[in-house]
Amino acid sequence: MIEVDNLSRFYGDFLAVDSVNFKIEKGEVVGLLGHNGAGKTTIMKMLTGYLEPSSGHINIDGLNIGSDTGLIQKKIGYLPENCPVWPEMTVIDYLEYQALLHKLNTSSIPKLISQAINKTALQEKATASIQTLSRGYRQRVGVAQALLHMPDIIILDEPTNGLDPTQIHHMRDLIKELAETSTIIVSTHVLQEVQAVCERVLIMRSGKLVTDSKISHLQASSRLLLTIENTNINVVDELKKINSVGNVEKKLDDNLIQVFQIETSEDLAPTIVESLVGLGIKIRGVNPERRDLETVFSEVSLETNDE
Repeated sequence: MIEVDNLSRFYGDFLAVDSVNFKIEKGEVVGLLGHNGAGKTTIMKMLTGYLEPSSGHINIDGLNIGSDTGLIQKKIGYLPENCPVWPEMTVIDYLEYQALLHKLNTSSIPKLISQAINKTALQEKATASIQTLSRGYRQRVGVAQALLHMPDIIILDEPTNGLDPTQIHHMRDLIKELAETSTIIVSTHVLQEVQAVCERVLIMRSGKLVTDSKISHLQASSRLLLTIENTNINVVDELKKINSVGNVEKKLDDNLIQVFQIETSEDLAPTIVESLVGLGIKIRGVNPERRDLETVFSEVSLETNDE
C-alpha cells in the first residue's frame, strides 16, 4: 500500500504540492491527472525518493521515504518524464548498466533483460545505438529499464510521450498486463490515457488534489436518458408531476422516437417507467447518462477556478 499524508513541496517560495493526501491499494491502476504544472511530476519524484518533501509523509508497504528510501526504491520501477539514457550505448548495454545499478543477481540479468525487451517490443532494436532510435523507441527503452528488476510498484510519468498511435495501443496493453502483478501509477495530462487504462483517478490542480474517485463514479451523473416511441402526450409535463424529478429537457423528437434528459437519480427509473406506461406510452429505454472524463475534468477545473 502507498500512503501519502499531508504532502507538500516548495521550490523557493513557490508551493508546487499543497497538503496532498491519498492511499493506493496493492494492485490498483491509478491515473494522476492534471494540466502541465499541476504538481504531478513533483509528486512522482517524491514517491520515488528522488525529491525530498518539504513536509508530510510517504509510507510504502510499511517503509518510510527518508529513513527507508533505499529499500523503497528497490520496490519501485520509475519512468521519469524525460528518461535519462546514454545515447552512445546500445539498448542491451544500457539495460545491463541499469541492472548493475539495481544490484541484480548477475546470473539472472540476461533473462531479466530479455523479458523487459520482449514486453516493450524492442527485439529489433536490442543491439542498436540509443542515439539512432526515434523518440518513441527511446520511450520504450525507458519503460524497459523501469520493468527490469520486476518491481511491485511501477510509476510512469507521461508514458505515451512521443509514441505513434500503434505504439500507444501497445503501451496501453503493456500497462494492463503489468497491472496483473504490480501496482501502477500513470501520471499524464492526456485524458484518453487515463480513461483507457486506469480504474481510479487523482486530479491535481495548482498543487492541490481536487478529486480522488473511481472513474466509473465520476462518469455517473444525476441524469437519466429516457427514450420512448413517438407520442402526442406532453411527456415533459407528465414527468414533472413525479416527485424528485428536476429539470426535463427534450433532446430528440422525430417521426419514430423522442428522447428526454431528466434530472433525477437512477433509483427513480422504475417509477418513471410505471407512470408513463400507465399513460399508454411505449418505453424504448431508460438509462443513466454517462459523462466522459473530459467533461469531468472541465467541470473540476471550472469549480476550482470559481473558488
